[in-house]
Amino acid sequence: MKTNTIFVSMLFLIMVAVMAGCGGKGKKTDNTATPNITAAPSKASGASDNTSPASQNPASSNTEVTSLELAGLMGNGINLGNTMEAYGRPNLGVGAAVSAYETFWGQPVTTREIIHSMKAAGFDSLRIPVAWTNAMDFQKGDYTIGPEYLDRVGEIIQYALDEGMFVIVNDHWDGGWWGMFGSATQQTRDKAMEMYISMWTQIAGKYRDYSDKLIFESANEELGNRLNDKDLCPDSGTLSEDECYEMTNKINQTFVNTIRSTGGNNAQRFLLIAGYNTDIDKTCDNRFVMPDDSAKDKLLLSVHYYTPWGYCGVTSLSKWGTVRDYEEQNTLLAKMTKFTEQGYGIVIGEYSVALNADGTVKDNACDFFDNFLNNCDQYGYTPMLWDCSSLFIRKDLGFFDNDVAQVFKSRSLAARSNQSEEEIMAAAKTAITVAFETATKANANTAGDVTGKAVAWIMFNSNDYGATYSVGDVYNPDSITGGVVATDVEITGKGTYTVGLDFTGTSAGYAQSIAFSALAIANGEILFPDYVIIPIDVKINGQTVSLSGKPYTTADDGICTRVNLYNAWVTAIPGGIRTVDGSVLGASAVLLKPEDYPEIKTLSVTFKYLPKSELMKP
Repeated sequence: MKTNTIFVSMLFLIMVAVMAGCGGKGKKTDNTATPNITAAPSKASGASDNTSPASQNPASSNTEVTSLELAGLMGNGINLGNTMEAYGRPNLGVGAAVSAYETFWGQPVTTREIIHSMKAAGFDSLRIPVAWTNAMDFQKGDYTIGPEYLDRVGEIIQYALDEGMFVIVNDHWDGGWWGMFGSATQQTRDKAMEMYISMWTQIAGKYRDYSDKLIFESANEELGNRLNDKDLCPDSGTLSEDECYEMTNKINQTFVNTIRSTGGNNAQRFLLIAGYNTDIDKTCDNRFVMPDDSAKDKLLLSVHYYTPWGYCGVTSLSKWGTVRDYEEQNTLLAKMTKFTEQGYGIVIGEYSVALNADGTVKDNACDFFDNFLNNCDQYGYTPMLWDCSSLFIRKDLGFFDNDVAQVFKSRSLAARSNQSEEEIMAAAKTAITVAFETATKANANTAGDVTGKAVAWIMFNSNDYGATYSVGDVYNPDSITGGVVATDVEITGKGTYTVGLDFTGTSAGYAQSIAFSALAIANGEILFPDYVIIPIDVKINGQTVSLSGKPYTTADDGICTRVNLYNAWVTAIPGGIRTVDGSVLGASAVLLKPEDYPEIKTLSVTFKYLPKSELMKP
């Protein structure tokens, strides 16, 4: 979100040219005076083809602008969520009216007026997620994207370009076809890559001569563990995590090579590379590698931010703002400087705060947004709000909450056109410091302070994510759904302990089954290395239940010890685990069957905690 006076002046001139109607070709700025990002070719259909004026007079080169500088020009962004990526193919078939797909997940048909209102609300960039296979009969070997679908996406792109906005277009979840890359059959993997190349060849060719303000994005959240998804490929799931990283890097490199090969503006167009799972920690892993590029300084990197998930993505957490909350957000976002220091601009392609179950804005949502956006200002990231007519109501052409509206209006490039990059960054740093100090004074957060001690607890997410407690390797008792009562215990050495959760005080009176759960011990690996957790009595609703596999003790971060009770995301048992018999055989991350427990009022685990050496004694 950083900017400076030269960039703002340049952007203003571009916007004036576009709004005045710049004919069939992009407005070219003076390359000797400012970095050059060209204006959009103004076309009624929004689609480029070989006979269009835009293709005869392509927009000029943007070689002077780097991806780091572009992140400042893009300003404040928003997603057109649940719209062109609404996956209706199984229900509607291939070849349905494009508007049927576009509205399939409950959003209105996108109009020029809607995009204009987004711009007026303070958004300078638009991300358009797309499910291209809606219009592709790929399961019959036909990778042709329906022309009406390409035209319609092009029309929406043009709405935004005509507003002077930057535009990002990707291939989103798209029904989960990405799982083909993890197939047990090499032929299926080869088809996946063939389809990916065909898809992007068509997309890049269709929009080849569009303005340099159009950016292509390699994927959404699917490059990573979801290459093993079984949505459309039942024999998927064969890739180890190392192989998922390798395939992610290969797909991203193929994306860059494919776009560049189509020529025109695509030879220098900015490209957005999806990080691993679009997860900050996973993307910062050295196994993730940015692709090579024939164009200089034209690659950006995308990650998403939904931490904590119970607050950002679902209704289970209604409050945010403890010292730990601020510390977590500040620390996570700072990690992406690993890539800005290498010269890559950063786009936070999605972030949000979910509404409460009654449709109201959550407590401290504006505090969350302000601190998040201040971090983006401080580090020069471009933020893209994820919204599906939840905060910004498209049919009403605006935000339903005035306080939230003011947050985003104040972050637009126009609202800050009189501030230099240095002034914006300095103000952001000051605001982050003040917010953290204020949180420190208001809440000492002593409950979550486990310095020098080990504490055991049950991590938990219900199946509907309506009930949660301290999910993650960092013990955080403040991350709790209202009405949940947790019984956590301090671990002082070997012995028998009991931890529990009581959901009867929640609004539902129970947790709806299990999406994830683990027994964890904060600082267990540090204070009690090589100890083994042995569950001896697991009770649900007061009744002892049988475990469907052998528990194993492990640590994801080398600090927190855990035993997974139900973790369906573990597709392969990691190395270095500890079991009661010393064998990996039969070890499982899925010890409970969620379908057997549709309503959980109470959950408790009694376990022994012993050194591995004692288990090995005859």
